[in-house]
Amino acid sequence: MKIKKKCVGEQDKKESPGSGPNQRGMIVAHHGIAVDILFESGERRMVKVKRRAGHVVGDNVIVKNHRLTRLPRRTKLCRRDSRGSVRIVGANLDVLGIVVSPMPMPTPGYIDHAVVAAREAELRPVLVINKCDLEDAQPFVADLTAVYGKILDIFVVSANTGEGLDALTLYLGQGVRSFFVGITGVGKSSLLNAICPSLDLRVGELFTAGNRGCNTTTVSTLHSLPGGGELVDTPGFNEFGFVDISTDDLAGFFPGFEAAMEDHCHFRDCCHRTEPGCAVSKLVESGGISRERYATYLELFDQILAGDARFKIRR
Repeated sequence: MKIKKKCVGEQDKKESPGSGPNQRGMIVAHHGIAVDILFESGERRMVKVKRRAGHVVGDNVIVKNHRLTRLPRRTKLCRRDSRGSVRIVGANLDVLGIVVSPMPMPTPGYIDHAVVAAREAELRPVLVINKCDLEDAQPFVADLTAVYGKILDIFVVSANTGEGLDALTLYLGQGVRSFFVGITGVGKSSLLNAICPSLDLRVGELFTAGNRGCNTTTVSTLHSLPGGGELVDTPGFNEFGFVDISTDDLAGFFPGFEAAMEDHCHFRDCCHRTEPGCAVSKLVESGGISRERYATYLELFDQILAGDARFKIRR
């Protein structure tokens, strides 16, 4: 279906969605003070919104007289930024694609942060390892596969050569709405271009100093994929701070603790640190959980405690 896009203020405004009876639609792009809405009729229109109105890509809305009413969300993905502010980054999602690459490498704990956030939001986390064509990619892929291979679906791809893209495209096209996250420079826009070439998204270069990425995506946008499914492209962010995740929840969501959670600790409120009769500690001692993974859990546990303390002081 060909999408016809107009701007609010045209002479045929009375005939346009939003100026007559209630019109249902979905937000497919967010520009800060305006959103693009794809209406059920197939027409796409930009509507002004307040900057802090809380609308996000994926929201289903009703528009009347160019005013938005947001419908209840099935799911929402949130993160806390470095200032402690809570950001809703996508709505009505099914899959969280965590995009990483050997250059730039993910910051410590980034993958685990994202997996825990996805599970808390009732999304299915998958790991997408991009740039597998780089010379030093194989050790990076092997290390991540060893840690997450039995826990998550992993796709090893190259947006540059096309390797692995068929399997990823098939997975994303199963009628799901996916959301890609990753630090700046891992190649999210390149992946979208490779999966859907008609998008022709701008692609940036890596800064040579520190191999840091250049953020080329400035607007969150929802794209329909050729084989089915939808994919949200969003500006890269390097922090994935937890929102509404308690220390009690962390172990249940933490990747690698699945087997331990099937058993019961001696204490119901076990924090899996120094408590006797802890199922996690037993698996660590027996080698069922590596000490490196356990150390990462403890770091995230301390981060949640520190974040709660900062939030209480700020309030």
